[in-house]
Amino acid sequence: MDGTVDGFRYGAVTPVAAYLMACLGGALGLRCIVRTLLNTRSWKPGWLALGAASIGCGIWTMHFIAMIGFHVEETRIRYDATTTVLSLVVAVVVVGIGVFIVGYRGTGRTVLAVAGTVTGLGVATMHYLGMAAMRLNGDVGYDPLGVALSVLIAIAAATAALWSAVTIRNLLMSLGASLVMGVAVSGMHYTGMAAVSVHVHDTANGTWAGDSPMSLLLPMLLGPIVFLLLAGVVVMFDPLLVGERPSASRPDAAARGSVANSAASPGSSRHEAAWPTRKR
Repeated sequence: MDGTVDGFRYGAVTPVAAYLMACLGGALGLRCIVRTLLNTRSWKPGWLALGAASIGCGIWTMHFIAMIGFHVEETRIRYDATTTVLSLVVAVVVVGIGVFIVGYRGTGRTVLAVAGTVTGLGVATMHYLGMAAMRLNGDVGYDPLGVALSVLIAIAAATAALWSAVTIRNLLMSLGASLVMGVAVSGMHYTGMAAVSVHVHDTANGTWAGDSPMSLLLPMLLGPIVFLLLAGVVVMFDPLLVGERPSASRPDAAARGSVANSAASPGSSRHEAAWPTRKR
């Protein structure tokens, strides 16, 4: 028989919390990418890796916080720990591929399209791999149209996020872009969940392996959440990202500018050396 699916068991608590985590991961990731563009002397691989990990952890955390609110009335839901961890690894690695493409190949339309597609497919893969981690007394089915729509939303969201990172440098506008990204990622998740149907087995006493959502997801969510908070501290205390002054990170450029200004100034020391004043 068909199971009664409820994606909002705890009301608006899980969707709002999931959205906030998606925004946090997106904001940190975008700012890390901007950091590599503002200062080419920074350790680009490190900042790009931090950005990819932030976006990946934010999306993964969003997914499983939302899944805490997923409930099927006729059966309990458990999760396989190995597949759950694998979905986190896939999210970080595939998002990292897209981020590094933009970081090293530039911001052309073709590069952005390729990077956005790879990142979006990574987000969608994480989502459906996380769904595959579910263990319940039934079979999970998907509406193909809903799945295709969720993948397209994921690609569009990833492309828009990368475009924002390479185009928008202002802090407030970047935060606004992360809010839009959170809406898109959450929309992708719930679009995919709307495509889910569950056919419950007739056996009432069926057993299946796995851990319950609370016993598995809550402890596992703690690690990525702590990581995002630590990444937020790094980003907040980086003077270049806070002040957005590239010259502050390149004192040699400022020194060259001062030398140039002094050379061009009529009262500079060079001018005085070339045209000594006459003694009266």
